[in-house]
Amino acid sequence: MTVARPLRLYLSAEHACGYLPPRAARSAFVDPDFPLDPAHYESLLSQGFRRSGEHAYRPHCHACTRCIPVRVPVADFRPDRSQRRCRAANADLELRIEKRLDEEHFQLYSRYLAARHASGGMDPADRTAFHVFLECRWLDVRYWCLRRRGRLLAVAVVDHLPQSLSAVYTFFEPAESRRGLGTLAVLLQIEAAKAAALPYLYLGYWVPESKKMQYKARFRPLEALGGIGWGLLPP
Repeated sequence: MTVARPLRLYLSAEHACGYLPPRAARSAFVDPDFPLDPAHYESLLSQGFRRSGEHAYRPHCHACTRCIPVRVPVADFRPDRSQRRCRAANADLELRIEKRLDEEHFQLYSRYLAARHASGGMDPADRTAFHVFLECRWLDVRYWCLRRRGRLLAVAVVDHLPQSLSAVYTFFEPAESRRGLGTLAVLLQIEAAKAAALPYLYLGYWVPESKKMQYKARFRPLEALGGIGWGLLPP
């Protein structure tokens, strides 16, 4: 008889909150020695965890619960007028799903960080951190690359799981921000999940007071994880 291995959590040290300064934040991490796999991780996603590289975590901040896990029930999603315009305005782009990150992806990521997150604590020139942050050996991670005439404009890092997709991170050409490439990436993932009959696209954490996170609330219907489980956010 096989005995299930207990899953241990460890608390990180407090650090500056990237969403609601000057608050402090900390996370609960799954034991790095625990043998995670896609099924385990999908179960953790449904309990409010996310991944950073190969580490699964969830916020565990003192006296703050503003990081709210959210997901799109894709069967019921209907794009609004702005999202339909975004989709149409980017009809000239080609989507290629790739399996590896290379120098072209890294250079785009570096430009994105330098332009959009210059004071965010991430070094645009750190190649090692780039790979550690986005890759994961025990998951089916795919890189959804949007190109125009071969030129790379955006990369969405997407975890492909047994019963869902999970949007990990998107970075794009800063000079093309008018295209709404972050919105487009989410729309494409919703379409793909719907076509594959997967019930959910996980969008990570929504922080209502954070401008960086406001775009997530525009994908409706949207489910949020609270004290009694998942439920629809009010319109």
